[in-house]
Amino acid sequence: MTRITLLGKPGCHLCDDARAVVERVAGDLGVGWEERDITRSPDDLARYWEMIPVVLVDGVQQGYWRIDEARLRAALA
Repeated sequence: MTRITLLGKPGCHLCDDARAVVERVAGDLGVGWEERDITRSPDDLARYWEMIPVVLVDGVQQGYWRIDEARLRAALA
C-alpha cells in the first residue's frame, strides 16, 4: 500500500535530496512510496511547478522544497 508520494521532475537536485529522505523513512517504517514526475501530467505541472519536490502522505501535502525527515515520520505515525 502506497502511503508516500514524492512529486518531482528529472534534473531537480532538491528532488534527489527528498528522494533520499523518503527512501530512508519508508524503509525504516516499512511503508510504500511512489514517485511521480510532474512533467507527465498537465494538472500536476500547473499545480506543483514552483513547489517541487512535494511530499504527500495518504494524499495530503506534508512538505515541499526541503523535506523535513522528522515531520514526515510524524505524519506517518
